[in-house]
Amino acid sequence: MNIYETSRLLNEYLLFHYGTPDEVLPWKDGPKSALGFAVRTVAELIDVEKVPGSARALDLGCAVGRSSFELARHAKEVLGIDFSQAFIEAATILAQRGIMVYERADEAARTTSLIAAVPKDINRHRVEFDEGDAMHLSEDLGDFDIVHAANLLCRLPDPSKLIARLPALVKPGGQLLLTTPCTWLEEFTPKAKWPRGSTREWLRETLSEHFDLAEEKDLPFLIREHARKYQWSVALGSRWIRKS
Repeated sequence: MNIYETSRLLNEYLLFHYGTPDEVLPWKDGPKSALGFAVRTVAELIDVEKVPGSARALDLGCAVGRSSFELARHAKEVLGIDFSQAFIEAATILAQRGIMVYERADEAARTTSLIAAVPKDINRHRVEFDEGDAMHLSEDLGDFDIVHAANLLCRLPDPSKLIARLPALVKPGGQLLLTTPCTWLEEFTPKAKWPRGSTREWLRETLSEHFDLAEEKDLPFLIREHARKYQWSVALGSRWIRKS
């Protein structure tokens, strides 16, 4: 079974995207700068001054949708796409109702009921979600002023297929916002499809024909598995501008 269709991963990602700092990390000595990743991948990478007033945005690998809603602060229309049916169903509920109850894993079989909520100052009705494969996107999607893909590339069986499609998805002058923890694993991506060198150099080599690199920055993030176990990672974040 696809792990991204399990209730464990769904609850984990709802907490990752919507949990408050205290809900995610009650430990005073924890890495608090790594919280709020799904918000920061938009807020810390986007160039707001270059977003047109009628902007259209695409969030690839949107998971349960927090970054999609954050994009709605800047775009009139946002489409979130993810391969997981469970994630898309949850994101759609949040778009429709604004809230959703989920269970946080605490210890053994113990859980705590929490509420995922879209911030009230975000127009969630600007956002739609659809199940889809980032390597085989519909040909009629059109193009976008902003394309966002957080921690997606190293979870694709063939990331080069998405890389090849990106120039057609981003309008000239539009922004491509990427993050990746560069965690290449054969359970997701065959070794033959990994970058031959560093992920940073691979992105620069494969994107430079159609995009200019505008910014790079490290973005730490924290995923809680249970009350005493966390994954702390550092994603490589980058903003690219589509060449005319």
